[in-house]
Amino acid sequence: MSDSVVVTGVGMTPFLKPGGAPYTDLAREAVRGALQDAGIGYECIEQAYVGWVYGDTASGQAALYGVCQSGIPIVNVNNACATGSTALYLARQAVATGAVECALALGFEQMPPGAVDITYHDRPSPFAKFMDVANRKFKDAEQVPIAIRVFAGAGFEYQQKYGAPNELFAKVRVKASRHAQHNERAIFRKVLSVEEVLSSPSLFLNLTRLQACPPTCGAAAAILCSEAFAKRHSLSARVRMRAQAMATDCPSTFQDGMINVVGADMTRRAAMKVYETAGVGPEDIDLLELHDCFTVAEVIYSEALGLCGEGDTEKFVEDGDNTYGGKFVINPSGGLLSKGHPLGATGIAQCAEIVWQLRGEAGARQVQNARLALQHNLGLGGACVVGLYERM
Repeated sequence: MSDSVVVTGVGMTPFLKPGGAPYTDLAREAVRGALQDAGIGYECIEQAYVGWVYGDTASGQAALYGVCQSGIPIVNVNNACATGSTALYLARQAVATGAVECALALGFEQMPPGAVDITYHDRPSPFAKFMDVANRKFKDAEQVPIAIRVFAGAGFEYQQKYGAPNELFAKVRVKASRHAQHNERAIFRKVLSVEEVLSSPSLFLNLTRLQACPPTCGAAAAILCSEAFAKRHSLSARVRMRAQAMATDCPSTFQDGMINVVGADMTRRAAMKVYETAGVGPEDIDLLELHDCFTVAEVIYSEALGLCGEGDTEKFVEDGDNTYGGKFVINPSGGLLSKGHPLGATGIAQCAEIVWQLRGEAGARQVQNARLALQHNLGLGGACVVGLYERM
């Protein structure tokens, strides 16, 4: 396998509240943006991997037929909240193995309003084990939507274990809002205060409404190619994917408490594989797009990615090591908390932000002199994809 897969073009729509444009329009806008950014036509795409969660079968074809019907293989991908990065993972594999020279990864979502929960109640749920752990630990948990249930439970467990105050989680949300004010594609751009976050309506346990990402619609696309293809077509090769890994659940997910239920162990294993493959450590990373579907998630995943020690996130945040001027800039885009979380698009939207950052094209939110960036995208059920990008 080649370790030189170039991200030569990215495109992304603004993220919107449910009830706006259909997914076909959103996908078309994102793909056309990526093609224009790369400077190629759709005829150069040899395979397409298309991710979405809410929709009927073959939605990937419906999305791409609005751009072009070239007869290429179109693979539909559904992997919970890690759907977009899973499509990216497959596209990268296709290029890295030499199966193709140029592939498209597309993610989109036309989400319904409201919290993410179980859709089908007439069959076994893929989240049954996750719900069972929360239900055994917390009274009345069965009445709470699945995502809120498990992340609120993980945050409560984290506070019990490490003595973290509610303000820690609120400060994560405040940081996200400060970053998002400079992102024209983010759905929420208002700068918040700790008091506003903590006084917002309670969802479950210590989790409040402003500590949860909003249901969102949107699309993002990335064009990946080999270095040889980029050179032959005079395309930009300034950003490459240096390493990437996917992990799924192990027995420890359901044996060691709520923190692993929401993916800490998966994150740790995927990140370690990426660090080992690339020969770098977390201390070498300049910026991250991290899966902050809840404030709790950013706290837990910061530790699992090795940005700070276990139980040390309170000091990490107090020292400003998660923002501009600190050790790392986490979610310069504003993250899922502010940018929004259209499930199928999220992983590729993270890729787009990283590419803009490494090219120096992020405007007022630019991380100066960024060379290495980490992407972390996680879905319960479960899958975690971690990728390392490098500016050439």
